Amino acid sequence: MNTFSVKPKIYFDNGSVEYLKNIKNKKVCIVTDPFMLKSGAADKIISILKSNKVEYEIFSEIKPDPPIATVAAGVNKMINFKPDVIVALGGGSSIDATKSIILFTVKILNASGDEYSKPLFIAIPTTSGTGSEVTSFSVITMGNAKFPLVDDEMIPDIAIIDADFVKTVPAQITADTAMDVLTHAIEAYVSTNNSDYTDALAEKAVKLVFEYLLKAYKDGNNVIAREKLHNASCMAGIAFTNANLGINHSIAHTIGGNFHIPHGRANAIVLPYVIKFNANLEAQEETETAKRYAELSKVLGLPCSSIEEGVNSLICAINILGKETNIPKNLKEASIDENSLFNKLENMADAALKDNCTKTNPRIPTKEDIVNLIKEIYGE
Repeated sequence: MNTFSVKPKIYFDNGSVEYLKNIKNKKVCIVTDPFMLKSGAADKIISILKSNKVEYEIFSEIKPDPPIATVAAGVNKMINFKPDVIVALGGGSSIDATKSIILFTVKILNASGDEYSKPLFIAIPTTSGTGSEVTSFSVITMGNAKFPLVDDEMIPDIAIIDADFVKTVPAQITADTAMDVLTHAIEAYVSTNNSDYTDALAEKAVKLVFEYLLKAYKDGNNVIAREKLHNASCMAGIAFTNANLGINHSIAHTIGGNFHIPHGRANAIVLPYVIKFNANLEAQEETETAKRYAELSKVLGLPCSSIEEGVNSLICAINILGKETNIPKNLKEASIDENSLFNKLENMADAALKDNCTKTNPRIPTKEDIVNLIKEIYGE
C-alpha cells in the first residue's frame, strides 16, 4: 500500500520567522553553526525569545557534514537541558544534525527509564537546497563515510521557509544548493516509489530551478528568485521524503565523504551521467525511465520529438545550467586526484551499493556499473 505524507506545518513568506512569537513558557534550545551566530542570522530568533522571556540555550558546534562526535555532543547538551522546543537554524548540516540529536536523545532517555517526549522541532533553513526541513532523512559522517538515516521521528513539526534568511547566500553556494534541489526532484520523479503526488511536486520544483536559479545566481538581491528557490527546495524535499532517491545521491554521498566536495556540487556533477545510465538508451526497447526523463523535457519546453531526444535535451539543459553557474563538468575539473580516486574506487562502489538511496533507483546497478560510472564521472 502506497502512502504520501506531509508532516510539518509549513510557514512561508518573508518574515514567517515571527511564528516564534507563539513560543511562551517553554525551554528552547537553538541548534546552529558558529557562522549563524557571528553573522547575526540567529539574532532575530534570540530577540524573539528574549522578548517573550523564554529560557533558552544555544548549541552552536555544528560543522559541515556533521560527524558523529558533534551529534554526541549535542545529545549530551539535550540530556542535561531537556528542552521543550528545539529550533534548528542553518543549512542541511544543522538540520540533519538536529534530527539525529533529537532521535538519539529521546531513545537514550527513554531506555534509561527517564520518560522524555520528543520536543517540538522547528526547522529554519538558511540555504535553498537540502529540503531537510520537511524530510525524514539525516546524513551523518563517520570517517570518510556518510550514513543516511531514515526515521519518521526525525521529521520536523514546523518548517519556517523564510527567504529573508537566504538573501545573503553567496552565488556559488546558491548554485550548489539549487542543483541539489534539482537532483532531489529528478530522482524522486524517476524513483520506483514515485506517485502522482510526488510527481506534481517534483515537476514544479524542476521548473522553478530552471526558471530562477540563474536569476538568483546573478543577482542575490532578487527577492522573487530567492523565494522561488526556497519554495522549490521545500517541495523537492516533500517529494523525495515520500518517493526516496536513487544512485545519484548514493554516489554523491561516497564522493563527498571521501573528497569533501560540497554535497550539492557533487550531486550536480554526477546528475547528467546518472540520467544517461538510468535511461539506458542503448536498450533494445525504450525504458519507462527514459520516458519519465523525456516527460521532464516536455515540462521544461525542451526539444522532445522522440524519447531519445527528450532524454538528451534534459542532459544538455542540465549541462548548460551547470556551466553557467560554474559547476565542474566532472570530478577531474573538481580537482580530485585521479590516483586517490582509483585507489578508493572499490570501496566507494561498495558504499554506494549499500546506500539506502540505491534501493529505489529505477535501474538496478551492479558493482561493476557503479565502478564504471564513477570512472566516467571522473573524466578524461
